[in-house]
Amino acid sequence: MSGQRKNPQARDRTIGAQLKAVRVEQTSLSLEAAAKALGWSAATLSRTENGKRHITSEDVAVVLTTYGVPVAQREELIESARSGVQAAGWWSRPLPGVLPDVGTLASYEASARAITNWSINSVPGLMQTERYARGIMVSDGYGPQDVELRWLARKRRQGVLPKVDYVAFLHESALRHPFGGIDALREQLDHLMEASTRGYSVRVVRGRVPHRALIHPWMLLHFPEAPPVVNVELYESSVYLHDGEVDSYENMRSVLDRLALSTAESRSTIEQLRERL
Repeated sequence: MSGQRKNPQARDRTIGAQLKAVRVEQTSLSLEAAAKALGWSAATLSRTENGKRHITSEDVAVVLTTYGVPVAQREELIESARSGVQAAGWWSRPLPGVLPDVGTLASYEASARAITNWSINSVPGLMQTERYARGIMVSDGYGPQDVELRWLARKRRQGVLPKVDYVAFLHESALRHPFGGIDALREQLDHLMEASTRGYSVRVVRGRVPHRALIHPWMLLHFPEAPPVVNVELYESSVYLHDGEVDSYENMRSVLDRLALSTAESRSTIEQLRERL
């Protein structure tokens, strides 16, 4: 294993799932026995199989050789891991001043087939307009250069929207905070009203509806070939939840689907708020 590890990204989930499938379906090795044969700890192999660490093509070669996988299959999986690295996007070369977490999140978003956002006090990053986003960054105390770079990263992240099934659930309070000023908020609300014409769903949860989902903002990502992941937003960082930890967020998504106004009702609500500004 390499002594210098990168942050895990979405492609590691897929590769890890493939390696686990090989161990379970083509060997009789338990996790502990396989780790011992590799000279790894059981924790390292578990994190590898669950995509919670960066997996190199060399790692794949070592694992598959240890498992005695046929040469043709081994070479195919090694090449898949190698090409996955070569195909990495802009997030593999982080922008100066932009947190590494942003690159990790962008890699997950780029690999997702569906994304659900839940936001309480602000419009989620994937739906932010430039003036509104800059207003949030300024309110967080960032200077002009940092704001410029952070907006560039956010704009690049938004490039995934035409490729995914995207739904944003917004608490009503998120539509009232004038980050960047009243004109910026008007522009932001216009952008949200137009979302349905671009194939995105924006649904409002009225302020009077109580539920435990209101505790914090999160993003639920579903992938074509790997289990879903939840990104929980913190101040200046975020955490990723996997496996059983995702179940409660799947349930909360179902609850939000019942609590939220329809897309048409949400558009009408946003329009009414827009007219009052």
